[in-house]
Amino acid sequence: MTSKKHPDWVPDAGHQLHLTGIHFDAIRLRGIRGEAVLQHLATLTEGAPGPVVREMSGARWTYFLIPPGASDGYDWPPGAKCFGPATRDEWVGIPAADGNTYPLSWRCGAPEEDEFVDPELLHGLVMAQLAPEAAEE
Repeated sequence: MTSKKHPDWVPDAGHQLHLTGIHFDAIRLRGIRGEAVLQHLATLTEGAPGPVVREMSGARWTYFLIPPGASDGYDWPPGAKCFGPATRDEWVGIPAADGNTYPLSWRCGAPEEDEFVDPELLHGLVMAQLAPEAAEE
């Protein structure tokens, strides 16, 4: 039996804050919008969308983790917050692969080494969800 090799930025227990733009960039969507994008992403990737972190309380944010620096190549619409290389520090909470990680969780399991959400596919889905007129152009 083989076990997944998780990236070194996935903590062993609980959760930790990580500076974006180093190990990953993140695109954040709120509540039902994040769930809708995740559902479409999971369908298009046959259930393997890549690393997605979900807050289980409050605004119930969904964070889609993409390769570091990849967010710069796209114009993200209002409603999609981009956490990437920036002049100011931006942090995202990362849960452990297993155990009690409340209030954060992995939506489709903790990632394997070098596994990310496809930024081009994510951008298309976010545009369709948040800016449908622009996505049709």
